[in-house]
Amino acid sequence: MKQLITAAIFALMGSMVSANEESVTHVEAVGDVAETMSGLQKAVNEAGATVFAMVDHAEGAERAGMDLAPAQLLIFGNPKMGTQVMQDDILAGLHLPMKVLVYEDEGGQVYLAYEDPAIMLGNLSGVAPGATYIAEMRAALSKLTNKAASADH
Repeated sequence: MKQLITAAIFALMGSMVSANEESVTHVEAVGDVAETMSGLQKAVNEAGATVFAMVDHAEGAERAGMDLAPAQLLIFGNPKMGTQVMQDDILAGLHLPMKVLVYEDEGGQVYLAYEDPAIMLGNLSGVAPGATYIAEMRAALSKLTNKAASADH
């Protein structure tokens, strides 16, 4: 019985991981991580959004004496839009501001990755599935990451 329960828990955990992976959009980039991150920051600034922070995960790993492929996270948002979401459900603050990870995979390909706002915010009781800001967030993330992924940013 104990083994059955353990197996069920691991199966559930596995399905949670795959559901999470399905909520992530990956955009293939032309440049390296630093160039792509620079393009993303430029696109965010040009869109009138606010960059709150940039985290260099590889640099942090190096300081810890470990190796990690290039990976940088940009934390940014539009307070006018984010505030609307948090007015509907304050727990949206756990997911906001928005985040985009720029990383290099094992084969050397660079990607931008972000979580779908509809899925990310979908479990919050105050956020309506058809809320206008979800479509706006999706469109903004798509536009910003596609611009940063191209060679001419």
